[in-house]
Amino acid sequence: MSADKNMNELGTFLRTRRGELTPRQAGLPEGAGPRRVAGLRREEVAQLTSISTDYYTRLEQGRIRASAAVLTTLAEVLQLDEDQRTYLFSLAGKTSTRAPRRSRQTVQPQLRRLLDDLGTTPAIVMGRRMDILGWNDLAAAMMLDFGRIPAERRNYLRLLFTHPAMRTLYADWDTVARTAVAQLRMEAAKYPDDPRLAGLVGELSVQDAQFSGWWAGRAVATLSTGRKTLNHPAVGELVLDWDTLVEAHDAEQQLVVWTAEPGSPTHEALRVLASGVAGRSRA
Repeated sequence: MSADKNMNELGTFLRTRRGELTPRQAGLPEGAGPRRVAGLRREEVAQLTSISTDYYTRLEQGRIRASAAVLTTLAEVLQLDEDQRTYLFSLAGKTSTRAPRRSRQTVQPQLRRLLDDLGTTPAIVMGRRMDILGWNDLAAAMMLDFGRIPAERRNYLRLLFTHPAMRTLYADWDTVARTAVAQLRMEAAKYPDDPRLAGLVGELSVQDAQFSGWWAGRAVATLSTGRKTLNHPAVGELVLDWDTLVEAHDAEQQLVVWTAEPGSPTHEALRVLASGVAGRSRA
């Protein structure tokens, strides 16, 4: 094909692919009432890809050439398989910039044993992109039953913005959520070409105006230590100190623990919560 024909074919290919992808498949809310177009709208693809609607429209019209970075994110957003991805890059006259695929993270065995031994201390293991890789029973009782969340959706930031229970759990949800967005911004600097991270940012930008605004603000923070107040539906207010420990064999896995001053009301409340967990386990 000539260059012009390639550009036109690229636009047609993109239109076809977005027409085949439903909002639900892309992680977007369905919305009320019938949709005027099949599949995703142009503005939805643009937001998920973190580019302007005008830029994406001109790309579909064959008026501009996309960079390899934009093509990489588009391939992820449109959920292209390897053959489709190769075809997309070929039409654009670009060489794929895909980094070697990282294997799916699993909890280090020693961390798994530690989680199980922390009977009176809530703890989770967080991986890349703030994915939740592991947790103990007390963390599930204190926050969410993570086992009921599909593994591919089990991300702390996504749950913070999309799960109703997380919005009511934190006494100061705005501060917690804003800090988490700043922490993800630090993750983005470490993995600038990670399509799953780009997809997460695009998904939340479309779904939540607060996330979109905070992300655009470009505040940054490191996952380290702090204090949070939780309003637990069973044991009431919990004032917890949290700390982060980095796994020695895999620096991309971090153990996050919540503790309270011995003898404090929160310390006693955690013991009550832990005894309930232990009772259910025996039953």
